[in-house]
Amino acid sequence: MKTVKVLAAIVGVCVVASPVMAASLNSKDRARIARAAPRDRDDVRYCLLKGKEGRDKGTVIGAAGGAGVGALAGGSLGESLLAGAAGAVAGRVIGKSEGTNSECDRVLARNP
Repeated sequence: MKTVKVLAAIVGVCVVASPVMAASLNSKDRARIARAAPRDRDDVRYCLLKGKEGRDKGTVIGAAGGAGVGALAGGSLGESLLAGAAGAVAGRVIGKSEGTNSECDRVLARNP
């Protein structure tokens, strides 16, 4: 029963955290948009936001998956947290590449 409560809490955090991670760009990304060719600025902004969204989503999903697997495997709290952290790192790396498509890759390569 305790495992079910932990998994329910993780799912709840994921659902609540998604809107909180709303799209906002840092100063480095805003400068990149400003440097882009005028015809590409909207595309660069869109692609940067999609990449950020993919990374954030992958981090949350990876953390939840890692912690869930750690809990289901019968690990202690520390082991489950460690599995969640490893899952978050893996999810971020996977989400970074899955957040954009080949068109975004070309636009971002054209506008470094």
